[in-house]
Amino acid sequence: MARFEIDVDYLVRTLVDLLNTPSPSGDTEWASGFVQQEFEALGAVTRRTRKGAVLVTLEGLKNDKPRAITAHIDTLGMVVSRIKPNGRLQMSAIGGIMWPNVDGEGVTIATRSEGRVRGSIVLENGAAHVNREAHRAVRTADNLEVRLDERTGSAEETRLLGIEVGDFVYLDPRTEVSDSGFIRSRFLDDKASVACVLSSVKALQNGSITPAQETTILISNFEEVGHGGVDGLPPDIHDLLVVDMACIGEGLQGTEFNCSLCYKDSGGPYSRELTERLRASAERRGITLKPDVYPFYSSDGTAYWRGGGSAQVALIGPGVDYSHAYERTHKDALTDTAQLIAEFLVED
Repeated sequence: MARFEIDVDYLVRTLVDLLNTPSPSGDTEWASGFVQQEFEALGAVTRRTRKGAVLVTLEGLKNDKPRAITAHIDTLGMVVSRIKPNGRLQMSAIGGIMWPNVDGEGVTIATRSEGRVRGSIVLENGAAHVNREAHRAVRTADNLEVRLDERTGSAEETRLLGIEVGDFVYLDPRTEVSDSGFIRSRFLDDKASVACVLSSVKALQNGSITPAQETTILISNFEEVGHGGVDGLPPDIHDLLVVDMACIGEGLQGTEFNCSLCYKDSGGPYSRELTERLRASAERRGITLKPDVYPFYSSDGTAYWRGGGSAQVALIGPGVDYSHAYERTHKDALTDTAQLIAEFLVED
């Protein structure tokens, strides 16, 4: 039976706030600041790395085998790569954007002067009554453009709005929480995990429980582009728990209602010792854990190892459907993930 009372209302409220705070890789200051304040409100000691990640230190009963947890706050996104002669914008992807899934989405362009310009992503010459091939066209970065909600018909007029090459383009998250417990939104990868980590720390605080070992929490901000997991972790950590979205799809066991345990992804197998300890812990506490192998996936654990890290590394996370698109998960998966993180923190 689970030992910790997870505050689900706090978990969901925090997640919704994070989802509505834009944070594509390279532009995570608002979201990182929000997370830092949440940890400090829970009594934790925090600091920022030079790259802008959040590092949290939790005192433990011992520090002979210090631990670490990482989840990432950065998301997919785009930047303006060209202002076209018609005043519309061409984009360059940040991370693994699936272009067909952003056609028609609302966006906000964040200008250098801190302005905000609304628009939407559309296909060039995309009107069905004009272009008979519009419905057949494969959507790519070359034929999708941002149509601005401003009067502009030239590059010069668009620049007068304050927009320039390099400005970030934020996709609307379109977050909804259903009465049946589903959370549907872009960027559950990996803000769902960040909310789970915060909720697990809150559960320990509410129970006046101290972690078994001194623990460092890294909320990284460059995972989507491959170099988040090597930022500021102590060199002497013994175990590293990576919390990232769990895959759902054909041939996999994960669901939107469960926490999953990844044995292997594109970077190779995770540490057998730590992985089996987590599985045994879940079994003892009645947490249904879905073991899986992910065919096209890497995490901050891989980045940590490739950067020379020597700790045992394991990967868990809440099941997220339709990854890198309009994603969905369920409160049950979030709660189980937070429970398992708490167990990791307190088990000797």
